[in-house]
Amino acid sequence: MTREDQRLEDLRQGKVQWKRWGPYLSERQWGTVREDYSANGTAWEYFPHDHARSRAYRWGEDGIGGICDSHQRVCFAPAFWNQRDPILKERLFGLTGKEGNHGEDVKECYFYLDAAPTHSYLKMLYKYPQSEFPYARLVAENGRRTKADPEFELLDTGVFDGDRYFDIFVEYAKASAEDILIRITAWNRGSESAPLDLLATMWFRNTWSWRDETQRPRLSRLRERRGCESIGLETLSYGQRWLFADEKPTLLFTDNETNFKRLFGIENRAPYLKDAFHEYLIKGNDGAVNPAQTGTKAAALYRLDMPAGSTATVRLRFTDQNPTAATSSVEPLFGRAFDDVFSARIAEADEFYARYASGRMSEDARQVQRQAFAGLLWSQQSYHYDVQVWLQGDPAFPPPPEARKKGRNHKWKHLHCADVLSMPDKWEYPWFASWDTAFHVVALGVIDPDFAKEQLILLLREWYMHPNGQLPAYEWAFDDVNPPVHAWAAWRVYKIEKRIRGRADRGFLERVFQKLLINFTWWVNRKDPEGLNVFEGGFLGLDNVGVFDRSAPLPTGGHLEQADGTSWMGMYCLNMLAMALELSREDRVYGSVASKFFEHFVYIAQAMNDLGGEGIALWDEEDGFYYDALHLPDGSQSFLKVRSMVGLAPLFAVETLEPEMLVNLPHFRERVQWLLENVPAAARHIDMSQTSPNGPRRLLSLVTRERLLRVLRYMLDEKEFLSPHGIRSLSRFQLDHPYTLRMMGNEYRIGYEPAESRTGTFGGNSNWRGPVWFPVNFLIIESLQRFHYYFGDELQVEFPTGSGRKLTLWQIAAELSRSLSSIFLRDKSGRRPVCGSIEKLQCDPHWRDLVCFFEYFHGETGAGLGAAHQTGWTALVAKLLEQSGAHTS
Repeated sequence: MTREDQRLEDLRQGKVQWKRWGPYLSERQWGTVREDYSANGTAWEYFPHDHARSRAYRWGEDGIGGICDSHQRVCFAPAFWNQRDPILKERLFGLTGKEGNHGEDVKECYFYLDAAPTHSYLKMLYKYPQSEFPYARLVAENGRRTKADPEFELLDTGVFDGDRYFDIFVEYAKASAEDILIRITAWNRGSESAPLDLLATMWFRNTWSWRDETQRPRLSRLRERRGCESIGLETLSYGQRWLFADEKPTLLFTDNETNFKRLFGIENRAPYLKDAFHEYLIKGNDGAVNPAQTGTKAAALYRLDMPAGSTATVRLRFTDQNPTAATSSVEPLFGRAFDDVFSARIAEADEFYARYASGRMSEDARQVQRQAFAGLLWSQQSYHYDVQVWLQGDPAFPPPPEARKKGRNHKWKHLHCADVLSMPDKWEYPWFASWDTAFHVVALGVIDPDFAKEQLILLLREWYMHPNGQLPAYEWAFDDVNPPVHAWAAWRVYKIEKRIRGRADRGFLERVFQKLLINFTWWVNRKDPEGLNVFEGGFLGLDNVGVFDRSAPLPTGGHLEQADGTSWMGMYCLNMLAMALELSREDRVYGSVASKFFEHFVYIAQAMNDLGGEGIALWDEEDGFYYDALHLPDGSQSFLKVRSMVGLAPLFAVETLEPEMLVNLPHFRERVQWLLENVPAAARHIDMSQTSPNGPRRLLSLVTRERLLRVLRYMLDEKEFLSPHGIRSLSRFQLDHPYTLRMMGNEYRIGYEPAESRTGTFGGNSNWRGPVWFPVNFLIIESLQRFHYYFGDELQVEFPTGSGRKLTLWQIAAELSRSLSSIFLRDKSGRRPVCGSIEKLQCDPHWRDLVCFFEYFHGETGAGLGAAHQTGWTALVAKLLEQSGAHTS
């Protein structure tokens, strides 16, 4: 057991709260739904970036490379000023949904480099230009560009030319759970001397202004100590804490209070305000800071003059150790032992991650995997949102507009979040999304199965799940419907933990299974409008994949029968069946529950292929592919013949019933036999061609063997779905053959777009019309492995289609896994596809080993697109590397 494993075990047993402090600070709190009190839900405009430095947040805090406690009451983050910027750099800048030509987008360069699961060690890098940050130019140029143009990024502005920037590494190491060492190292990469003001800032989240609370936490300067400055914290939750700053920085104090006069032209409620440090440095306003050196926000200001190529290191220590009980010397705080703690934690992180790096992995692959895990861990956030309070408003402020009571999320008044959650991305998506979370936990389960299980259980608790059984989608619209992958994730995490720990957590499986029964019932009752076991669901996470906006009423009237919605439910049935059979090993009551899901799957398989005998299936026999079916008010029906991920989703629903599973479940065995004998669909859609010494094996799948082969011909065709870097979300066939539907005087069209979206559907910041997406590719790989588990090596398929090269489904899954991993790895020429044509990222020694894990990837080149730091589901690459490794360079 490594030292990090021991910390995780101590945490699991409740001995030490190793995770009380972590990287739980958001990177963007402005422009979120939580901070929006407008009448019409215009979150970006109600609380813009320009307000962020001056306006106290209601529900959270943000910063660059910061940490806080799990309840986000006490926060720490560095801030910077290059003596040229018009704004103190306290938070990351980006464009709003309307400003970006492809939706919201962070316009900064930063990278997560390392993290341990208990946050015993953390490291990130922020690249700060020495010239004035081009705020206005980024807004103007992106506003000028159309959706047909690429995004205008910070690297495109030239601010990094000539290496005129600072590399600022932010590191944290825990000497104990409550003693946190902070090391901030700045490098001047330029050829000339440059100034850098660094503010190590500590503050309290404002929890007092909203209800006129008189009791507040406090920060204050303590008596001088030789060689350092110190700030005392009087917290309401954790008692006393101390922040020590090495050497002799200038201490600044203010309060985390809104500057009403600047923003709204009315008198301020407090003399010292949130934007005081900005005023003090940039405006030269000495009166902005509190001369009494007390408040709810404080900073240790280091004014660095950095020669060309030089480095400077700032050391701080945030601790629960009383300074009056120790020597007045700075040596115990910042001497050799300080750096020894960092060396030890780095070595322990190396030891912890060594086991996940296959012996076949190149050093490059090891670093990619490490950074993927780091991004996943850095993306944990303390998330606060009480919908009831948010709708009503706060007593100390005017009531919000009446329209909000029937506006966004008004049906979710029970939802009360105050938890550390895994976020898709802490800038573009600083809020949970239920189907994203399912993929996060599969990667998290490899390194921290306890946290993975907690995340799954949390979304099923009564203060998240709706009383009707629906899971919340995401804060912009909790009512939206995400694919039902929670059961899949729970089953995967259960098996991952069993593999790595050698023991199974049956209690977790039973607990999550019971709550999923409620959610499954919601799906059956709400999303099968005609009771035919064919399901709707809206956009189901695949944003703009359809001809229409699938979350809105159809412009033609009528409704869609969705191939992917029905497929997700088939998969859900099989996941629940697998869990029920596992639980029945110790409790036979679950055998009868298992028979319910077996039977439901049979009826879904029947409906999927001939729609309950109504004369139309979601399978098109002529094309050999699955499509959505459009039902019009006049009773007519037709396929929407778009070859997309919608038609590949039926592959996800696959499971093998081994004969030994039925030995101790006579009632379940009898029910299976009855269905096989009396329900024609059961015999047609359950393959029993394979046997074992114990009897016939049964393949439960929405696709028969013959249809599987026909679908794979499309999926593995380089002129269709198969790209050099995974499976495209829309067939390349649609490039020269766009699908067009003309109805009621209107034309609806969808074509292959391998890069960013050219439409504004769902804000235009994601695109399922050609790019490669990790979550569905991961499911495709798993599905191929499961089909191989049943059919074995005797089933071989051309890969690629038309090549004459036959591979087993397991080998094809491995090929796809390597294709996805190759997005991030250096190729033979030393270039990473993810970095596209950006030469600085490809060749510069200070950039080329820094990897961003994007939201999705170009369908031709593999270049990263969308959110640049979505190390949520894209961290699945770490799991793929752990499974299969990557050959040495």
